[in-house]
Amino acid sequence: IFICILLLLKCCVPDVCRYPLGMSGGQIRDEDISASSQWSESTAARHGRLDCEEGDGAWCPETTVEPDNLKEFIQIDLNLLHFITLVGTQGRHAGGMGNEFAQMYMIKYSRDGSRWISWRNRQGKQVIEGNRNTYDTVLRDLDPPIIARFVRFMPVTDHSMNVCMRVELYGCKWLDGLVSYNAPAGEQMKLPAFPVFFNDSVYDGAITHMMTEGLGQLSDGVMGLDDFTQSHVYQAWPGYDYVGWNNESFPSGFVEIMFEFDRPRNFTTMKVHCNNMFSQHIKIFRQVVCYFRSDSDWESTLLSFSPVVDENDPSARFITVELTNRMANAIKCQFYFKDAWMLFSEITFQSDRAMYNTTLVPPTIGSPTNTPPGSDYTTSSHDDPTHKIDDSNTRILIGCLVAIIFILLAIIIIILWRQVWQKLMEKASRRMLDDELTASLSIQTEVFGYNHSQSRVTNEQESNAAYERIFPLGPDYQEPSRLINKLPEFAQSSEEPTSTSTASSKSTTTTALVQDGAPHYAEADIVNLQGVTGSNTYAIPAVTLDLLSGKDVAVEEFPRKLLTFKEKLGEGQFGEVHLCEAEGMQEFLHEEYLFDIPEDQPVLVAVKMLRSDANGNARNDFLKEIKIMSRLKDPNIIRLLAVCIYSNPLCMITEYMENGDLNQFLSRHEPEGQLALLSNTATVSFSNLCYMATQIASGMKYLSSLNFVHRDLATRNCLVGKNYTIKIADFGMSRNLYSGDYYRIQGRAVLPIRWMSWESILLGKFTTASDVWAFGVTLWEILNFCKEQPYSQLTDEQVIENTGEFFRDQKRQIYLPQPVLCSDSLYKIMLSCWRRNAKERPSFQEIHRRLSDLES
Repeated sequence: IFICILLLLKCCVPDVCRYPLGMSGGQIRDEDISASSQWSESTAARHGRLDCEEGDGAWCPETTVEPDNLKEFIQIDLNLLHFITLVGTQGRHAGGMGNEFAQMYMIKYSRDGSRWISWRNRQGKQVIEGNRNTYDTVLRDLDPPIIARFVRFMPVTDHSMNVCMRVELYGCKWLDGLVSYNAPAGEQMKLPAFPVFFNDSVYDGAITHMMTEGLGQLSDGVMGLDDFTQSHVYQAWPGYDYVGWNNESFPSGFVEIMFEFDRPRNFTTMKVHCNNMFSQHIKIFRQVVCYFRSDSDWESTLLSFSPVVDENDPSARFITVELTNRMANAIKCQFYFKDAWMLFSEITFQSDRAMYNTTLVPPTIGSPTNTPPGSDYTTSSHDDPTHKIDDSNTRILIGCLVAIIFILLAIIIIILWRQVWQKLMEKASRRMLDDELTASLSIQTEVFGYNHSQSRVTNEQESNAAYERIFPLGPDYQEPSRLINKLPEFAQSSEEPTSTSTASSKSTTTTALVQDGAPHYAEADIVNLQGVTGSNTYAIPAVTLDLLSGKDVAVEEFPRKLLTFKEKLGEGQFGEVHLCEAEGMQEFLHEEYLFDIPEDQPVLVAVKMLRSDANGNARNDFLKEIKIMSRLKDPNIIRLLAVCIYSNPLCMITEYMENGDLNQFLSRHEPEGQLALLSNTATVSFSNLCYMATQIASGMKYLSSLNFVHRDLATRNCLVGKNYTIKIADFGMSRNLYSGDYYRIQGRAVLPIRWMSWESILLGKFTTASDVWAFGVTLWEILNFCKEQPYSQLTDEQVIENTGEFFRDQKRQIYLPQPVLCSDSLYKIMLSCWRRNAKERPSFQEIHRRLSDLES
């Protein structure tokens, strides 16, 4: 009977590590809830409790929350470490009188109150989708879960707005007591088909060659599969579940891992989940030697254990190490290699205070009857299926009593609340399903300028930078911004100009610092316009936009009825780009526009169309983009021909070249030679390749003279006309054909990382010098006939790692190889474009001159 009850208990207890921790129930005291500010006493932090309507119904910060300003938060002190798996939020309902809520938020947590860590999910995303109204409770799983005493909710917004929040945390007490582990950083295995990365991707401490003062995948409750190239985590890379090391990196023959605990404990066992895929030279450890620290000194008496190595069964398994009731507040273990590789996915400890991470008895704060429905997550981070039931009489008796209590409670709940519970389950399931369906559409990239400022590190101890786990950024390249050289037609004396930010619609003053040399523009100095395709044509300094805004548009209104739509070229968040034929376009153009087409024949044009449901900011940006485009007059830049702005939808009509974009044009051609003759394929000569590259350099020389930064220079954004005429455009990002050329970071920005300079990826700096880098990649594409994507042998993550090598400058960075058709002089131009120091890269004037010399 006792065994049956215990088995029933083991099978029927729900996910017990998802209890509400006391915000809604009142177990968390008012004095343990604080905030950065409050609008009034009636909206103080203590009123930010989920499902409560005290005071004015929520916590509300003192000021309006602004984009890029993560200073407002509500903080909860749980007094003890907790394992937190779920969070819930509401807005300020206040009986129907409130209309404030947080559409997005971030979580920061701390185990000691001094070092704060920004939570991010397993794909690196930090921003969590919040509420869409003031009354519904929105539950979000934290995957990976966090181990913390202090938790902060920080509202995030993409525009200025008032927010209020009510919150709740769900989880259980962290009974293991592990507060950090220090270990060597995981390594990379190179298989014939693909590389495998064994880094600890969710580690929340510092990572260099060592991981220190943090917790991560060895304590997240995810056990690796038998095949280490597979993963439990959706869209994870091969090897994600494991942290692994190669014996060639450890001359001593062992990997040392140190575990720190919250207080001295009496340890009974350590369980290590290991991979044993010996066909790939991976085996469990040959021996482990552990040292114990009771106070401040390590004891001289060590413990050694050698498991039985199984060379018949390749499945992963837990290895149990008996710790013989040793007392310690820290344990240091040396795991010796049996083969070339050693892979761990989970390490747990059992002591007299914590046989499991979770307990069968609900914590004092919270009740199992209040566990949020609709959950499919596992119970805890260290619930090991290989744990055995202690057969002592005391433990059996306690287990039986707990089982009986749970059974009785379950019967009562089923009888009294069956119908209500079913309704709640249905409502929560629908809500969770809706959340999953809309998550990918909820957060869009802000602008083509890639707004990174929401994810900048504001504290040296925070870990919220997108690449901080790979590259510890220092003060390098933190040079001050300089004032731009004004457009020639608007030249004025130096003064303090007013900079208008379209993101916040507020004015800020910038000090003029006119200096010699090419100016650098920090993101704060750049105005980002929301283009209809999700990208603006050019990033320009704010002061230039102010000067342009005072001028009339120098283009005429074109009759819509004369446009015939031929093909959709692409689409973005706020509009579409169509290929059209325009009848009678010659009548609307100035003399400087020359078309080699008879007047009675239609002209091929591209039409950018703003969607009728676009918001006011997008509409204003569209009109500003028209003003900017109307000022650009260069033979190698796509020109604005006419507009349709007297009625909706707003349209701008630009040139389009009959041969399409350069990427597709070259991919349909071959270099001149015997192979092209045999295959009867169209060819392009080497001199024509150089001619096209020279035109791109000429167009970029013009843009750089106006201090415009393109930010997405590539062959996909160059159009080809008759006689190999090239014009620079910006349609590439909007086309599904080139979606593989862009990489989404944290769900917030889509970046062409294979064309970007290292400082643009790591530091978010876009300058003329970063356009020069992209030109070098574009030249490489041209000489390869666009048959291969840049760095095609590297994954996106490896491309980002390679930018870190440029940052560290230890001569380990990988350059694009010299194309077969490329002369040494041309390859030297490419390499000069990829110099680490941006100031040492050539200007577009110099590049144009050198290419012109090669042509001649």
